[in-house]
Amino acid sequence: MHPWRPTRLSVVSWTIYDLANTVFALGVGSLYFADWLTDNEAGLPRWLTSRFDDPADLALTIALDVAMVTVIVLGPWIGSRSDHRGQRIRYLIPLTFLAVVPTYFLATAGVVGSLALFSLAVVGFNLGSVVYDALLPDVSTPQNVGIVSGVGIAVGYLGSFVAVAIGALFLDTHGHSFVFKAIALAFLLFALPTFLFVKERPRPRESGKPPSFTSSAQRLVRSWRKARTYRGVARFLIGRFFYTDAVNTLIGGYLTIYAKEELGFTSGDLEALLTVAISAAIVGGFTGGRFVDRFGPRRLLHGVLYAWMLALGIGVVAGASGVKALAWPLGALGGLALGATWAADRVYMQRISPPRYLGEFYGLYATVGRFATFLGPLMWGIVVTVFGLPREVALGTLIGFIVIGRWVLQGVDDRPREWPVSDLVAG
Repeated sequence: MHPWRPTRLSVVSWTIYDLANTVFALGVGSLYFADWLTDNEAGLPRWLTSRFDDPADLALTIALDVAMVTVIVLGPWIGSRSDHRGQRIRYLIPLTFLAVVPTYFLATAGVVGSLALFSLAVVGFNLGSVVYDALLPDVSTPQNVGIVSGVGIAVGYLGSFVAVAIGALFLDTHGHSFVFKAIALAFLLFALPTFLFVKERPRPRESGKPPSFTSSAQRLVRSWRKARTYRGVARFLIGRFFYTDAVNTLIGGYLTIYAKEELGFTSGDLEALLTVAISAAIVGGFTGGRFVDRFGPRRLLHGVLYAWMLALGIGVVAGASGVKALAWPLGALGGLALGATWAADRVYMQRISPPRYLGEFYGLYATVGRFATFLGPLMWGIVVTVFGLPREVALGTLIGFIVIGRWVLQGVDDRPREWPVSDLVAG
């Protein structure tokens, strides 16, 4: 059997979906929805606005946590169904629409309705990422998987420029509703090449009935037990839980709230800061991919986690001192770390996972990350809204999670595994 060689068109089309993803992740998840919510928090329910000084933080927490619980339950199920059928694009298409359609109608259904639409869009976005990540072996070889992943990250962050440009062009003149419609259409447009041109490697469809929806919880437990039988997988997932808790909480909208409320940033200031961070993230993704192929994902990820500790420490000092200028090194360093994080850990997961269960294990990979996105916002909401502590304290707790994640990952090696034939069936 000849080794699988992906076509250039497949590789390019796959990386463009990363761009589509990032248009949503930054434009909706990190920037404009949180911005819109803080401007319209008076429309939140009275029980929320009357009891808490910072209701927007808690409202965003509730919306994100509902979405993440859903992803936690469904992620392994979606991944295992794509493993069973031997096809992933057919799952990626409807999940993308599950993100695009609610995004199109954001800011048109009132504050509570828009929070519900936002939550639904986040579910579609994250479940689609489960399937998208599992396509990595279809568009790469063992020799270039790091650079392909890194280029995907770097190209993806060009989507951040698209999101910022949409806001810069239309926010002041047409408002948030128009911006969300434009982001939804951009997401769909950039996703089309993946739907049409990515060629999946031939893999057999497994026998028997596909996993049922009602078996999701049981499958999650079975997937975790299965992961524990492979060296380093469970420990990697535990470590990933802690560092993605910090990263996903920041890019889930709380950094926008922090910059506006603690540093006095305007929407224009945020767009300028994000331009710096995005530029750095592109460099981080591209160079991170090269470092992965040369040094391995483990060494890169360890270094990146130290960079995150420093970046968040600068953020705490900026908020506590009120020195707005510190936001710029925070944005640059955080951007570099963000791009390199995803370039490293996506390959790390693939390297230690058996090909037969790659989709299922990427479901766990996504579930761990999304559970971290459940806990991180919950802790932020408790620290800021329930206990009334400064947002600097909430940001400081995220540093602690990164420290723990780095400690857990110490025991996980990234040496290539020799898989038995039984673990290569779906490869």
